Amino acid sequence: MKRYILVAMFLAAGFSSKAQEDAIAPGENLVVEGVPKISASLAETAGRYTENREAFQTDWHPTRREMIIGTRFGNTYQAHLVAMPQGARRQLTFFPEPVYGGSFHPKGADYVLYTKDVGGGEWYQFFRYDLATGESTLLTDGKSRNTSERWSTGGDRIAYVSTRRNNQDTDLWVMDPSDRKTDRMLLQLSGGGWEPQGWSPDDKKILVMEGISVNETYLWLVDTTSGEKIELTPRKTDVQVAYGSARFSRDGKGVYVTTDKDSEFQRLAYIDLSTKKVEVLTPDLSWDVDEFAQSWDGKWLAYLSNEDGISKLHLIDAVTRKEQPVPTLPVGVIGGLIWHRNNRDLGFGMTTAKDPVIAIRWT
Repeated sequence: MKRYILVAMFLAAGFSSKAQEDAIAPGENLVVEGVPKISASLAETAGRYTENREAFQTDWHPTRREMIIGTRFGNTYQAHLVAMPQGARRQLTFFPEPVYGGSFHPKGADYVLYTKDVGGGEWYQFFRYDLATGESTLLTDGKSRNTSERWSTGGDRIAYVSTRRNNQDTDLWVMDPSDRKTDRMLLQLSGGGWEPQGWSPDDKKILVMEGISVNETYLWLVDTTSGEKIELTPRKTDVQVAYGSARFSRDGKGVYVTTDKDSEFQRLAYIDLSTKKVEVLTPDLSWDVDEFAQSWDGKWLAYLSNEDGISKLHLIDAVTRKEQPVPTLPVGVIGGLIWHRNNRDLGFGMTTAKDPVIAIRWT
């Protein structure tokens, strides 16, 4: 028994000596007192519990059952192409800075629009990735902060916000990504809480959200020719209303939105553009609606409710407003609902207790 103890002590001593040699040195900006040295092997062992590899869908191919996903290899997220269900990922971008998003050009899918950080300062820039050549082209100025791009219904332009004018306010800009010379400021705005939500079916209006705080937001309609903006939701000083996200209905007659109007929860609602009347589509739901997605033909609304931290997927018939059955999913957190243009396939990301995965339901 003593022999085993001695051997164990000898091995421990050897390990301790090795750990001292491979100890991780703190940065020069830190003053460490009374803290034992940490071995590199211990840090490597603990790393499996502090690092995870997330995969999330960012867009469907407009005609094929292919998708762009984002996932991390090494220290940064990059864009990948998945050509079929359960297919291998083909990495498209290789940068030291992270790549966020990635969407196909809706008219032809000849290029991918993506957002990349520059220098780690969150000065995001838009790039065009040519799928035939693998070359990337910078579309924005390389210095300002550019975010929240939304494709037009016709698929030939994007609306986005940029701090280019003074590096502070987020103005509304419009551009055809195939020709960066078309880039122009549509509307000068004040403040940093502006974000385009989508284009009307005829591309004559852009739905824009103005964020004041987490409890107070407003919706505006912006004319895509003149830049004139008209307030859609009333601005009242005695009542604060928060809108989570908003999209035009496919017929252009209304806007789907998540809002806490007259409720303590974010509910899914419909605003009629002619009457400004608000119809709540989830009146009996006592949970927040985190996000929603409308099918391209306008017949279906998929949405996610946050029920005690667990995501629940719901499906509504947009005509009858009735809830439809959905498959039973594993317990986890869901995000990124995206309908394919075939109006059958709904993509989303799911993180469970075991694995983070891209979950796709072929309906």
